[in-house]
Amino acid sequence: MTADLVAIPAQAAALGSERHYPEEAPVRQVVVEGFRIQAHPVTNADFARFVDATGYVTVAERPLNPADFPDAPAENLQPGSMVFHRTSGPVDLRHLSQWWTWTPGASWRRPVGPLSSISQRAEHPVVHVAYEDAEAYAAWAGLALPTEAEWETAARGGLDQATYTWGDEPEQPGQRRANYWHGEFPWRPDPGYGRTSPVGSYPPNSYGLFDMAGNVWEWTADWYGDTRAGDPCCEAGSYDPAQPQFAVPRKVIKGGSFLCADTYCLRYRPAARRPQMIDTGMSHIGFRCVLRSSGG
Repeated sequence: MTADLVAIPAQAAALGSERHYPEEAPVRQVVVEGFRIQAHPVTNADFARFVDATGYVTVAERPLNPADFPDAPAENLQPGSMVFHRTSGPVDLRHLSQWWTWTPGASWRRPVGPLSSISQRAEHPVVHVAYEDAEAYAAWAGLALPTEAEWETAARGGLDQATYTWGDEPEQPGQRRANYWHGEFPWRPDPGYGRTSPVGSYPPNSYGLFDMAGNVWEWTADWYGDTRAGDPCCEAGSYDPAQPQFAVPRKVIKGGSFLCADTYCLRYRPAARRPQMIDTGMSHIGFRCVLRSSGG
């Protein structure tokens, strides 16, 4: 489980950004101890070995308890997950329900619905994993999920306050820097984009880490707060104040995904961060693990 781990040196780092989205600010100076991190996200093949060894059943594969969702229609209580579907044409980007659909039967094994499979996606990042699924894999592997500071430090590759994992200049025509949305979002991607790609399909950063920009968002161990001015004290501090009816804790996810379009979600950058409810996997969220000198 440690063969693909890359050593990240201890360092003082400036994390965050004050040039993009408000939740990324303020820039903070932190000291990060040395650690090792997986060179790429956990793949379907990796996750399958874990499931075969343990019999683990992911959150998306478990039936839902009707008592926990008293107002949900019966069809939404079946095991499933949120799946991205391209729209038929241009849409109002304020309404993401136009391209996200609760899909019964979707899971890590069946990433776009019950008739799909991972038979041709063994080296793609595993998706539809909730936070506890990622934690369970990490524990089995003798590893841990990274903190936000660890993840961002690794993603920066030693480039202090650079906008992207490769530097300050955006991707230029003819370059292939990362798997983010190229084309017209959310309906017409350029050829070769608009879905996950096998890990390592794009150049690594300066530390030799692949897919730290785009492909899939990645879970971190940190509770989410709406700014980086201070970390939430506990899971209750991570609840979404705009949705008080959902008392579900949220963790920080990092890295952006194949769905990040410059016109909609310029978040395939090290400083970018989003909240994700811990019980919800989606077709653009995966993870990678770390090994600390203390062992966890």
